[in-house]
Amino acid sequence: MAHTPVNHPARPIYRAIGGLTGLYLVVFGALGIIASAGNELLAQDDTLVLGQGTNLGFSLLSTLLGVVVLAGTALGRNIDVAINQWLAYLLMVVSLAGLAFLRTEANIFNLNVLTVVVLMVAGLVLLMAGMYGKVGTDEEKEAWQKARLVL
Repeated sequence: MAHTPVNHPARPIYRAIGGLTGLYLVVFGALGIIASAGNELLAQDDTLVLGQGTNLGFSLLSTLLGVVVLAGTALGRNIDVAINQWLAYLLMVVSLAGLAFLRTEANIFNLNVLTVVVLMVAGLVLLMAGMYGKVGTDEEKEAWQKARLVL
C-alpha cells in the first residue's frame, strides 16, 4: 500500500507495542482459562477476569490470538505487520458483534461492555502497530515518500 509508511523511525516502538498487546491477550486468556475451568465451553455465566466477561471459549481464543501476535512479533520481517493488521480487523469485528449481541442468547463469548471496549482498543492498537511497523528497502521507502507527497 502506498499510504503505509516504510521504515518508520518509531518502528521498533510500534513492534514492541504490538508484542505487549499480544502478551496482554495471552495473560487475559490464561487467567480466563483458570477462572472458567470446569464450566462449559460457551457458558453464559458471571465469570469475570480483570473486570471483563469471559468464558472458556473466549479465553482459549484470546490465548490463541495472543500467541499468534507474539509469534509474529518474534519473527518480524513484515510477517508481524500482516498478522497485526488482520488480527486487528478480527478483534474489531468480534467486539462489534459482541456489542450487537450483548444482552441476547447470541452472546456466545459472554462479553460485557468492558470486554467490548478493551477488544476494540486492542484491535486499534494492533492496527496502529501493523500500519507503522512495515520494513522495506530504501527504494520502497523512497517510493512511499514520493507517493505521500502527491496530492
